[in-house]
Parts: sequence; C-alpha cells; structure tokens
Amino acid sequence: QLQLVESGGGLVQPGGSLRLSCAASGFTLDYYNIGWFRQAPGKEREAVSCISSNGISTHYDDSLKGRFTISRDYAKNTVYLQMNSLKPEDSAVYFCAADSFAVKFRCFMAGYDYWGQGTQVTVSS
Repeated sequence: QLQLVESGGGLVQPGGSLRLSCAASGFTLDYYNIGWFRQAPGKEREAVSCISSNGISTHYDDSLKGRFTISRDYAKNTVYLQMNSLKPEDSAVYFCAADSFAVKFRCFMAGYDYWGQGTQVTVSS
C-alpha cells in the first residue's frame, strides 16, 4: 500500500522556521514528482511548492519564493519543505502528494495521485 506521511508541523511564532518532511512507505519516491500543498480553514487547497522526480526542477508559489525551499533526499526516501520567516497567513494544513506521471513536471493538485493525511502548521504569537 502506497503511503505518504507528513511530519514536522506545529506551532511557531511569526518569523520562525519549520521543516516539514514527507516520507513514503511501500514505494520509492525516486520516480515521482512531489508536491506540497496547503489548505487554510475556509479556503481552497493551493500549491505551495513542487519538485521533479530527478530533483532538477522546482516550482514555488510566487508569494513564497525566498522563504520556502523544497528538497529531496533519495537515500532517505523523503522530501522536505524548509519554511522560514513564517507569517500568520502561512497557517494551514500542509499536505504532500506524489505525481506518478513524472515524465512531465507539473505543480497543480489535479496532477497528483497519492496524498498524505496532512500536518498542521500554526503561526501565531
């Protein structure tokens, strides 16, 4: 059974940092594009950042560039999202997802097949 498990969420003060992890069980992430998406209460789920299967291509929402960094560790079968200078508006449930159609790099929800359960990020003083 293919599973993605997010971790690393929590409560952080504005300006703080968190690193989210997306680990896979039951399959290797090597051949998948991986994306991070988030959903705040009352809002639609939105793309945060994605990374291609070979790690060469990345995409970020324009509003997040310079604050968030996506990376992957093939040896650990894990994808990370480093989030710096966090703002209250970054508060949301963060989901990681895998896109099995890795021949084309894309970063929108409809392209992603497998989803984790999400991890809560709350930015508040």
